Amino acid sequence: MTATDLPVERPVETPPARRFRLSAPMLLLGLAGLVVLLSVARLVTGANDITSAGTVSAALGLAVPIGLAGLGGLWSERAGVVNIGLEGMMVLGTWFGAWGALQFHSPWAGVLAGAIGGALGAAIHAVATVTFGVDHIISGVAINIVGVGFTQYLSQLVFNGMPGGGTKNSPPLPKLGTVSLGFLDDPLRTLEATHWFVLSDFAGVLRGITQGVSWFTILAILLVPLSFYVLWRTPFGLRLRACGERPVAAESLGVNVYLYKWAAVLVSGLLAGLGGAFLSLVAAGIYRDGQTGGRGYIGLAAMIFGNWRPGGLAGGAALFGYTDALQLRQGGISVHALLLVVALLLAAVAVYQLVRQRRGIAALVTGIVAIAVFAIFALTDTVPEQFTSFTPHLTTLLVLSLASQRLRMPAADGVPYRRGQAK
Repeated sequence: MTATDLPVERPVETPPARRFRLSAPMLLLGLAGLVVLLSVARLVTGANDITSAGTVSAALGLAVPIGLAGLGGLWSERAGVVNIGLEGMMVLGTWFGAWGALQFHSPWAGVLAGAIGGALGAAIHAVATVTFGVDHIISGVAINIVGVGFTQYLSQLVFNGMPGGGTKNSPPLPKLGTVSLGFLDDPLRTLEATHWFVLSDFAGVLRGITQGVSWFTILAILLVPLSFYVLWRTPFGLRLRACGERPVAAESLGVNVYLYKWAAVLVSGLLAGLGGAFLSLVAAGIYRDGQTGGRGYIGLAAMIFGNWRPGGLAGGAALFGYTDALQLRQGGISVHALLLVVALLLAAVAVYQLVRQRRGIAALVTGIVAIAVFAIFALTDTVPEQFTSFTPHLTTLLVLSLASQRLRMPAADGVPYRRGQAK
């Protein structure tokens, strides 16, 4: 027997790692578990407002502009264009939304005008970044600055002479209609008032999302699955995402990269403008200078938290909206109860990192932070009001720091592109 007759030992092929996919049943199970955890915190602390219908309703309203801004950033960055100018586009949306509602005596005209106002800012961003190749960050910062100054000038020019208007605000705006499932109101209200474990909490959540919901809110929620369908289930979306991943390869296959980047940036501005219009038409019923309050930047954080995916983005917006709503409902007591929830969640993350991911150092650090948060909760009775106003921004920093290790941005996001690079 020669050496050639011996059996050849072939290397064992390891199966590729299965990617984790979040299904609808798993999402519902996770949401149910979160409500149970909040119910435990409510029973321990007595902070009944952390799952009340008022808090959930306020959180929904506060999450909408953040979600729309983040959705705008998603469209732009999936095509490879960083859009730091979302804040300025939202500012334009607040003013144009108010102007359109007053000019045409219709809130829905204001919605359309707000979207157009945001698209105007996006067109400037597209000209600068896509057509002329200006640095995306510089262009976005310039739009934020110009948006604030331009709307202040327009307010002095238009609103200052109107009854109830001024240089910093518009007259009261016509209101958008709301929708309620009236047959659920009384039974859910009664069940919520009993303060039973879990049942009352689910009643509060359901009542908050089924009573007095603006039609604008419903429109914003529907835009999330619509964006997912267009970007991930259509040829148009495939080409657009290819421009954000491999624009040179896309061009070699006949894709007009400039056209798709322009379209993505314009849609981004439309969505950010809708977020601004929501603030003036629904959230406040009036336009005020500085109304966005940095929500464009928080929308970007929600987009990053969601890993540039619509579903994760919606979850991030809901989280930031909820933490913002807590300061409106027994702020110090509610945020103090939230510390217990955060400590328990961090402890669960530490166990997961140790058992499933075999990352001892990361688990140790997370566990130490969990113990520190629990110690703060145990040694205090409430949270100072100065801290509660900072809670949404602190949540943004914590979430991004914890989620940073699993993020994957589009490969060509922010990379300058010039036609003909494929040659």
